[in-house]
Amino acid sequence: MLTHCLCPPPASPCRNPIVTGTSVLAIKYAGGVVVAADTCGSYGSLAKFRNISRMNTVGSKTLLAMSGDYADYQYVKKTLDDLVIEDECVNDGHQLSSSSIFSYLSRVMYNRRSKIDPLWNTFVVAGSSNGQPFLGTVDKVGVAYTENHIATGYGAYMALPLMRDAYAANPNMTLEQAQTVINECLKVMYYRDARSWNQYEMAVITNDGVSISQPYTLPTDWSIATMFQGYE
Repeated sequence: MLTHCLCPPPASPCRNPIVTGTSVLAIKYAGGVVVAADTCGSYGSLAKFRNISRMNTVGSKTLLAMSGDYADYQYVKKTLDDLVIEDECVNDGHQLSSSSIFSYLSRVMYNRRSKIDPLWNTFVVAGSSNGQPFLGTVDKVGVAYTENHIATGYGAYMALPLMRDAYAANPNMTLEQAQTVINECLKVMYYRDARSWNQYEMAVITNDGVSISQPYTLPTDWSIATMFQGYE
C-alpha cells in the first residue's frame, strides 16, 4: 500500500506580499509625463531596503513603475523584457507602443487574477502614443484605465486630489511646473505615509524617450507636526 506521495506539492498562490513598495505618482504636462516613486522596499513595517528602483524602461520610449510586491515586479519586468526582445527579432522597423505594452500588461494581470494567483502589483505605464503623452495604470485584478494624473497606493487618497486640482487649474503646465507639483505631493506622502521614504527617483517621458533621475532627497520640516491634534 502506497503511503507516501513522491510528487512535489502543488504551488500555492502568494497570499501576502513580502517586500513591497508604496505609492507611484504621475502627471501629464505639455509635451510628456512626469513619474516619481521613492526607493524604499518595506519588509512589513520595516524600511529594510532603502535604495531600490521601482521603475524601469520597456523598450526605449515607455516607462513602467510599480507599487506592491517587489518579486512580482521583477517577474513582470522580465516578461516585458522578453516581449521587447521578441519584437526586436522581427526586425520590421516598428516598436511596441506604450499603449500596446499597457494593453498587454492588462491581459497578463487579468489572466493571473483569473487563475486565483494574482500578481500583487499596481503598475503605471507612461510613454507616448501617436505623438501624444500616454499615461495608464493596471492593478492586480486587471482593472486598467488611462488618465491625466495617477497615484497608486496611499497616494490615491493623499496625493491624487492635489494633482487633480493642479491639473485642472493648469492643464498645459510646463515640465518645471509638473515637477513642482510632484515634489509637493512627495513631501505630503513622506509626512503622511508610514511606508514612504524621503529618497526618490523621478522620470521624464517625452516622444524622444525616457530619462530617469538619480535618487534625490527633498527637504522636510517636521515642525509642522505641532499643527496636528494629539502630537506631543
